[in-house]
Amino acid sequence: MDRIKRVLAVGVFAVILAASMPHRVHAQCAMCTLTAENATENGNTQGKGLNKGILFLLAIPYLAAVGVGVLWYKKYRGKKTVNIDNDPIVLN
Repeated sequence: MDRIKRVLAVGVFAVILAASMPHRVHAQCAMCTLTAENATENGNTQGKGLNKGILFLLAIPYLAAVGVGVLWYKKYRGKKTVNIDNDPIVLN
């Protein structure tokens, strides 16, 4: 139980640390950024589509990892069964 709490605490700390980053991250190369910005300034929607495509490609590995984690949890979780007979207890 202590290990789970430790892992959970490290995970929460990592999320808080990542969320508190004040700078803006540039996930595109310079040419793609320039093309997307110029396209959206001129009323073209291809830049928005490019950004949505990048976000889609970014989400796929995370969704795959979550899927593997859920399957692993369901398959290997400890099933605690207690075999108790329905015989009456005799105290005499």
